[in-house]
Amino acid sequence: MRAPRSIRGLATSGLTRDSQVNQNLLESHSFIQYKKQFENVQIVKDRLNRPLTYAEKLLYGHLDDPHGQEIERGVSYLKLRPDRVACQDATAQMAILQFMSAGLPQVATPSTVHCDHLIQAQVGGAKDLARAIDLNKEVFDFLASACAKYNLGFWKPGSGIIHQIVLENYAFPGALLIGTDSHTPNAGGLGQLAIGVGGADAVDVMASLAWELKAPKIIGVKLTGKMSGWTSPKDIILKLAGITTVKGGTGAIVEYFGSGVETFSCTGMGTICNMGAEIGATTSVFPFNNSMVEYLNATGRSNIAEFANLYKKDYLSADEGAEYDQVIEIDLNTLEPHVNGPFTPDLATPISKMKETAIANNWPLEVKVGLIGSCTNSSYEDMTRAASIIKDAATHGLKAKSIYTVSPGSEQVRATIARDGQLQTFEEFGGVVMANACGPCIGQWDRQDIKKGDKNTIVSSFNRNFTSRNDGNPATHAFVASPEITTAFAISGDLGFNPLTDTLTDPNGKEFMLKEPVGVGLPPNGYDAGENTYQAPPADRSTVTVQIAPNSDRLQSLTPFKPWNGKDAERLPILIKAVGKTTTDHISMAGPWLKYRGHLENISNNYMIGATNAENGEINNVKNHFTGVYKGIPETAGDYRDAGKTWVVIGDENFGEGSSREHAALEPRFLGGFAIITKSFARIHETNLKKQGLLPLNFVDTADYDKIQPEDEVDLLGLTTLAPGKNVVLRVHPADGSATWETELSHTYNIEQIEWFKYGSALNKMAAVAAEKKAA
Repeated sequence: MRAPRSIRGLATSGLTRDSQVNQNLLESHSFIQYKKQFENVQIVKDRLNRPLTYAEKLLYGHLDDPHGQEIERGVSYLKLRPDRVACQDATAQMAILQFMSAGLPQVATPSTVHCDHLIQAQVGGAKDLARAIDLNKEVFDFLASACAKYNLGFWKPGSGIIHQIVLENYAFPGALLIGTDSHTPNAGGLGQLAIGVGGADAVDVMASLAWELKAPKIIGVKLTGKMSGWTSPKDIILKLAGITTVKGGTGAIVEYFGSGVETFSCTGMGTICNMGAEIGATTSVFPFNNSMVEYLNATGRSNIAEFANLYKKDYLSADEGAEYDQVIEIDLNTLEPHVNGPFTPDLATPISKMKETAIANNWPLEVKVGLIGSCTNSSYEDMTRAASIIKDAATHGLKAKSIYTVSPGSEQVRATIARDGQLQTFEEFGGVVMANACGPCIGQWDRQDIKKGDKNTIVSSFNRNFTSRNDGNPATHAFVASPEITTAFAISGDLGFNPLTDTLTDPNGKEFMLKEPVGVGLPPNGYDAGENTYQAPPADRSTVTVQIAPNSDRLQSLTPFKPWNGKDAERLPILIKAVGKTTTDHISMAGPWLKYRGHLENISNNYMIGATNAENGEINNVKNHFTGVYKGIPETAGDYRDAGKTWVVIGDENFGEGSSREHAALEPRFLGGFAIITKSFARIHETNLKKQGLLPLNFVDTADYDKIQPEDEVDLLGLTTLAPGKNVVLRVHPADGSATWETELSHTYNIEQIEWFKYGSALNKMAAVAAEKKAA
């Protein structure tokens, strides 16, 4: 959905490379900086003396100091100046609370807040939205008033999902955006670098500090050929996830190139970049191309498309001969639809192998629910292709066998499919159209058709399918597919159904095959903006008061964490040795807990309650090291803290995979944690831990993870001389009385980040610097 576009009537001809062009149609104060960014790129190219990839150009174009910045892929920490910040309502609460504590009058970088996470799917769009507005009024009022006070744009509940709103209104080729949501990379479909971060990173950029990112490696994905039939852009990323696994993209940007890039829609590219978060990639991006021009034109931004064309050859495309750290090739001519899951988004199965694989693994074949939409697959093209399949089935007298839900990505998409008839097609099929919000994708789903513990199968066009994520039921086998394949499963009700080869039976017993889906990338009659749900900040903000109820259980002002005591840590208990996949959903669950995202004390009651204890194989049941009493993890952590004992967590591979939620780092800090020691970390979670003053450390020898027992105590030595590249020593005191042993732990701290640890958090450091400047 879009607010009225006052700049729509501006002429789009006669632009030069020196023209001043607005970043969007909603703000008069933000402009595209192609000339400056191109000059930065030229400085870096002269220094490196080599061709650059497209992603590198966008990174280096946003450098704070292109002359002096050290640049080595996978090694250097880049200081960058993003064009803007975007926050969704669940993470925005803590980000804004942190920004308020910095004492600044307004944001220094264009920023927006989007209300999409706090709307629970129950019965349907209008009723669910009204209920959410009532239940979350306190939070929405806080966000609206804070945005008005600090000069942020505010997208009210019902506007749509943050990533779709960004694509429709704010994304443009060549930009650098950070967003407090892991699927921020969605905007890479419009040729920009869009990177998911924690709220503390967002606060840095809002406060005009340079943003720090470890220079990513670049994975090139070469696309050749052209998709047809049942294959869709979603299948590109589903296949890629199967190739790379959930951590194969860690520390890297995925850059797509090749002739196949020119063969599908901009929104399809957004789908691919969105789900790139599932392989751990820093972000994903497509080079500027004609599909992006068409999408910009369709969304009223022809002047941006024209301006970008002026920089296409030298800034908005990779240099000839640019080298990638890894190249993966996907032939779109032979690409088959894929179904990924259950329980992890990288378990990729071609549709031709799905039935035999499901039977071999004893996956439930009956598809209970099919869900389409979400931030990943809710474009007009997705909706039209799904609707075409439904219309074909209807001509044979068939409706949905499975429960079928539709989550429109934005008010603009909802209004347009309502006008053009697809929404009616979904409803006649038996589908329920949900609110323009995240809904079941993030666990905001009041599912009633099964009981918790019932083994069942659901298929969605979402991005994640971790255990319990969608409906809170660990026995739900969640699979991820394209909207087209999800719709075919909903018609057949059978996970083993292959629409490319299998037949269905109509009410008269006649067999038939579904026709291949057809759709269009952009609405032929243009987009219908729908209801206006955008709130611009007022011109005079001096009288605005931020609304926080003093006795709220939803919002709580932050108290600064204590600084490090300057000593090595000794005889620390292990709160939990977590075994297996430990995502941010395991560390800080979403669903009903989302309502406490602005109240650190209350939300800390969910810390690690989904993690599996290596000692007993149980969830949320650990032994207190000093009393021997078993309790839940948050209670035990709180008991340690209240007794003056800091603690550590021992974790497995890719610890903190998933969402960008910084609560997974704020909570252990609030509960008295000191260090998280793992085999490896997911990128965003590791940064979040650093920002909050915790120590994220990795076993140099991952076999040491197996040697440590949950009842042991540990020392962390060498903290007084902590330095970049210098390992920390872990001394283990075995609980069985055997001899102590030592091993080394690595870290990724640079000099500035070590200051965050010493001061107790990055925010503490920021406040100290501000105080020094004020005193001077």
